[in-house]
Amino acid sequence: MFKNKTAVHDGQVDTLIGPQVVIRGDLLFSGGLHVEGRIIGKVIAQEGQKATLTLAEQGSIEGEVRAPVVILNGQLSGDVYASERVELAAMARVQGNVHYQVVEMLAGSVLTGRLIHAEAHAEAGALAEGHLDAHAALG
Repeated sequence: MFKNKTAVHDGQVDTLIGPQVVIRGDLLFSGGLHVEGRIIGKVIAQEGQKATLTLAEQGSIEGEVRAPVVILNGQLSGDVYASERVELAAMARVQGNVHYQVVEMLAGSVLTGRLIHAEAHAEAGALAEGHLDAHAALG
């Protein structure tokens, strides 16, 4: 009956970085961030907040990206950590590893790196930790 006004809806843009803008440094955001310009630095969503990063076709990011939902259609040079979903649109060009829960790749998108499922990565870490603990207990 009552809607949460702070929820991020698909396509909602709270912050727009225009095509003529260059940001040097890390960017912390929440809500919808639409990038048509250039960011040189990390782009990180605030913990515990709904957040969607959309990188437009003419946009570029040089640095790590961390957000629940990441939609890419431009150039990204760095690793992506998406706790919910990653979409690689037709013009996406990614150089780096993509850590995902759910991934969608359209024909034409290019990924130079690895796709790493979040649960598989966590399980591998837990197994390695368990192996180290067992080895230490035996030694």
